[in-house]
Amino acid sequence: MLCAAVAPARADPTELVTVDPVGRIAPDGTVTLSGTYRCTAGSGPVFVSSSLSQGDARFKHGIGGGAARCDGVEHRWENSGKVSGETVKAGAAHAEATLTELRPSGFILLPAFHAVSNQDVTLTQG
Repeated sequence: MLCAAVAPARADPTELVTVDPVGRIAPDGTVTLSGTYRCTAGSGPVFVSSSLSQGDARFKHGIGGGAARCDGVEHRWENSGKVSGETVKAGAAHAEATLTELRPSGFILLPAFHAVSNQDVTLTQG
């Protein structure tokens, strides 16, 4: 059986995703991260996902995701989620946001990355 190699997506230099320098922790432990993104049309659905690490950078916690509108215009994004198995505290942390398209390739969807941003953030209570 032959498998076709899929080349990594080449990001358009006008596509971007940013992370705001301040995130929030709600009293129930829900973390909210936000920022902006801009992308152009693709052949599949595009999502903005985010993750957070605090202390040991090898352990990242997913902080939600949502659909992106890829029309070449800058938009705001905001993701929220609870960190499982560990408590996140107010203070310094590191956040990552990724703009990912699920591109059709035969019978499956393969990820194609449009933009990634890494940002040191400050988590605040509230």
